[in-house]
Amino acid sequence: MIRALHRWPGLLALALVTILALSGAALSVFPAAERIATPQAEAGLTVAILADRIQTAYPGVEQIRRSPSGRITAYWFDQGEPGAAVIDPATGKGVASADPNQVERWLTNLHRSLFLGDGGRIAMATGAAAMLVLSLSGAALVARRAGGGRNWFAPLRGPLAGRLHVEIARIAVIGLVLSSTTALWMTASTFDLLPDGGAVPAMSAEVSGEMGFALDQMPALRQTPVAELRALSFPYPGDATDVLTLKTDRGTGDLDQGTGALLGWADLSGWERISETIYMLHTGQGAATLGLVLGLMALGVPAMGATGVLVWLAGRRGRPRIRGNGPAGRAETILLVGSEGGSTWGFAATLHAALTEAGQSVHVGAMSGFAPERYTQAERIILLAATYGDGAAPASAKGFLDRLNAADLVPDIPLAVLGFGDKSFPAYCAFAKAAAAAAEAKGWPELMPLDTVDRQSPQHFARWGRALGQALGIDLDLSHQPVLPKTGTLTLVSRRDYGAEVQAPTAILRFGLPRVSFWQRLTGAGFARFDAGDLIGVVPEGSTVPRLYSLASARQDGFVEIVVRKHPGGLCSGQLTALEPGDRVTAFLRRNPGFRPCRGQAPLILIGAGTGIGPLAGFVRGNTRHRPVHLFFGMRHPDSDFFYGDEMPAWQEEYRLTRLVTAVSRRERPQYVQDALRSEAAQVAQLVRDGARVMVCGGRDMAAGVADALADILAPTGLTPAVLKAEGRYVEDVY
Repeated sequence: MIRALHRWPGLLALALVTILALSGAALSVFPAAERIATPQAEAGLTVAILADRIQTAYPGVEQIRRSPSGRITAYWFDQGEPGAAVIDPATGKGVASADPNQVERWLTNLHRSLFLGDGGRIAMATGAAAMLVLSLSGAALVARRAGGGRNWFAPLRGPLAGRLHVEIARIAVIGLVLSSTTALWMTASTFDLLPDGGAVPAMSAEVSGEMGFALDQMPALRQTPVAELRALSFPYPGDATDVLTLKTDRGTGDLDQGTGALLGWADLSGWERISETIYMLHTGQGAATLGLVLGLMALGVPAMGATGVLVWLAGRRGRPRIRGNGPAGRAETILLVGSEGGSTWGFAATLHAALTEAGQSVHVGAMSGFAPERYTQAERIILLAATYGDGAAPASAKGFLDRLNAADLVPDIPLAVLGFGDKSFPAYCAFAKAAAAAAEAKGWPELMPLDTVDRQSPQHFARWGRALGQALGIDLDLSHQPVLPKTGTLTLVSRRDYGAEVQAPTAILRFGLPRVSFWQRLTGAGFARFDAGDLIGVVPEGSTVPRLYSLASARQDGFVEIVVRKHPGGLCSGQLTALEPGDRVTAFLRRNPGFRPCRGQAPLILIGAGTGIGPLAGFVRGNTRHRPVHLFFGMRHPDSDFFYGDEMPAWQEEYRLTRLVTAVSRRERPQYVQDALRSEAAQVAQLVRDGARVMVCGGRDMAAGVADALADILAPTGLTPAVLKAEGRYVEDVY
């Protein structure tokens, strides 16, 4: 709900809010510029002396005004001709034109009304309301993403556009709430929707009917510092019944022009003080520094608008367009999707089309939007759930389990759960299994037992579809054609071969950077931006299922590099390791934000074996800030598969790699990487106590051994791998 409340006002009012923010940011400069350019009154100068100086220079003076910046402006008539000037308080004479700055006037009209009068004011008020909604909902989303308000400035992970969007919001949100709230107040005041609240001075004495009392002798003017002056209005020439009106920061009073006596006084009301404070906060008049700060915050609006659109487009790219998607409240079948990379949405689209063709009304949505109260006509609910990492919820299923577990009652609607995963991973379909178990614990009736699809197999999906059709009493044929992400062509520029001596042929393959379009550079799509630890997908000839390989390089390295071991009978690995320089391969990029070094200077403990060294080497290569990095690397034999062995000494000399510990398994006394950890137990434990982040990459058996070793090493400290995982300080990329 909050996400929708944030997304749609932002998209619909983007242009209006951007104009409002940019014009407001530009206007914030003028109060500061005016303050700098304005001659300031000397300390102790009174209104009596100032008024006398100005009247001497301009005998026909009609009014003196002082702005919050300290600028004093006088208005007069000279032989029937009006005049005005900015006054130097030291002389009482004009030093600059009082005509308004034309650029400022143009920007003000744009900012207030789009040059459209009252209709434009209402439109801009709508923009201010949208900005307020965006700011408050955005603050709620930032707090939720960070894990609560206390973690407001916690480090972020994920695509660059999303991180920038949140980083700017963290800083700008307070200013945007303040600016939009004060804008709405001022609009309401303009349309007389708020009480005036101003008090009129009550006359406590009669006007004397005399004229000509010296200004510099009037007690009220002599007691009022120029710093408190707002305006001094003079009586109409020749009218003995008219009075001088003095407006100050404290209130308004009327003075007898013949005696100088104070005839009446009204203090500034609380309502007036509130209104003036709001005016100051919104315009910066009287608080130029605050105005500049708010202006800088307003500049974050177009940046957040652009990054927000990119995030929205990226989300839409991950979901195929589902034609004829029915509303949730009228659908017989509800399909809820939990997907990380977008492939599960493709299966949902295939299922939606087949069920629709069979006469069903179907609604497809994200598991994160689970709202059973909306499914008023539903006869069944189907969950299509992938798994992220080692059992976590994928992107479009965040919060599903929390909502389900917090629900007092679950829908009395039969449920089917289909998991998507890869059996080579230890946490195969773990999230789907967790969802099914939670539903069963809540007493949710079962439509079909939990089933799974391995490696996006169309055959597995079709088999499950036939079983679903039998359960529904319809003929259901699911013929799924996977839609792969947009691919690019990679050209091999070099290769280094290892492992032949130990019957494990492996190659470090380096490809040139593919060409990227301007749009890809702008959005970060394709290979425009990538980091070590991200994945490239390669679809081998003769298959429709892509194979994923961890990147050992980042975009700034100037190449795309992977480490590939040739597996017996391996279709993709066989084709890749057969490539020669100049050969090409088609591939796509997939982000892997969960396997990145966190920011900061906390130590890194990198643990890998075999081809798992790939992304770890990429992290070391990219460590230009000389963060402490301790690498534990397991190999068969240093003469055969010491990957990146030639680069390691240079990285140590350049302080990119602090320490290298190797483990060799094909020697007289075999040692594995977990053994190397145990041999360095004291230092490993100390590094973890100092806040180190542990990153493990390689085979699942190796990862399990590493976890056991670390559990033993950390036992005296009271820490465990599970605790470190919960803190985000232990991450794995295993296969």
